[in-house]
Amino acid sequence: MPGVGISRIVRTVCAALAVLAALGTSAHATSRIKDLANIEGVRQNQLIGYGLVVGLNGTGDTLNNIPFTKQSLQAMLERMGVNIRGATIRTGNVAAVMVTGNLPAFATQGTRMDITVSAMGDAKSLQGGTLLVTPLLGADGNVYAVGQGSLTIGGFAAEGAAASVTKGVPTNGRIANGAIVEREIEFALNKMPNVRLALRNADFTTAKRIAAAVNDFLGTKTAEPIDPSTVQLSIPAEFKGNVVALLTEIEQLQVEPDIAAKIVIDERSGIIVMGRDVRVATVAVAQGNLTVTISESPQVSQPNPLSRGRTVVTPRTAVGVSEDGKKLALVKNGVSLQELVDGLNGLGIGPRDLIGILQAIKAAGAIEADIEVM
Repeated sequence: MPGVGISRIVRTVCAALAVLAALGTSAHATSRIKDLANIEGVRQNQLIGYGLVVGLNGTGDTLNNIPFTKQSLQAMLERMGVNIRGATIRTGNVAAVMVTGNLPAFATQGTRMDITVSAMGDAKSLQGGTLLVTPLLGADGNVYAVGQGSLTIGGFAAEGAAASVTKGVPTNGRIANGAIVEREIEFALNKMPNVRLALRNADFTTAKRIAAAVNDFLGTKTAEPIDPSTVQLSIPAEFKGNVVALLTEIEQLQVEPDIAAKIVIDERSGIIVMGRDVRVATVAVAQGNLTVTISESPQVSQPNPLSRGRTVVTPRTAVGVSEDGKKLALVKNGVSLQELVDGLNGLGIGPRDLIGILQAIKAAGAIEADIEVM
């Protein structure tokens, strides 16, 4: 980017600051405590199981190549009273799958939950398949749900003699309400003397504001921030044995979260995400565009007719190097990063150049924010 372009950025930024000063500053948005923190113990639990999908139209596992599918099929048939030990099985309608799901908080026996089914072997598609009874285990090894049902997949695969087409992932499917909860996870929320709120984004200021909002609402010092990510609530006497009523009132309180100044950069995709409080200190910036041009113009030399010579190609290469943008421009103190980036975008600066400029300004100590590179 030329030096003149930097000057245009500075003028654009100054004009934007003048407009903001004339309009005044707007109030920051507030959020519910319900959207800022989780309640201790109110959480899902991950379940996993191994099972078989049957009813596939020849798109299942190749039993000769996938031994665990063959062993599982033999064991299942033996439990059904069918002995096929030593027999040759040539079916392509069975596939070994992993079944996963999330057990909802406070799920009771008999309630249903969604499950996801994923092929493990070389099955081409699970379309039209049915999952057989599959126990779903928790991290402690206990069975908490049992899954079974017909699969719904979001893709398909079709092939002919010389061509094939695949859309989506046909080896992954879902069964809505496909598992029944068989074991409950005991958690006596109403009997707890204290409840902790876990902030989704740890911050000292936000934790203090949440505690202050709760204390103002209840009229007593009930909430106390323990650390940047935890606020502890002591259950008042009037809510003893009825913690749900207390949480229902508290989670609707409005709090203004405090967000740390941070810039997140994904160099692989060129994505830049920045916080609202990022500021740029006084710094001089210049960017040089280095352009290298290489052109090939080979020359062909042919012999005279009826001669014994041969055709010769002589390579000719021209290399040119040009560099623009040798002037420095001053970015004044207090200019927000958003305004600086808007000016760079207005000049057609791409994300890759923006990443380099931001990292260079950070290296100079002129950005008042943390830069996180993914």
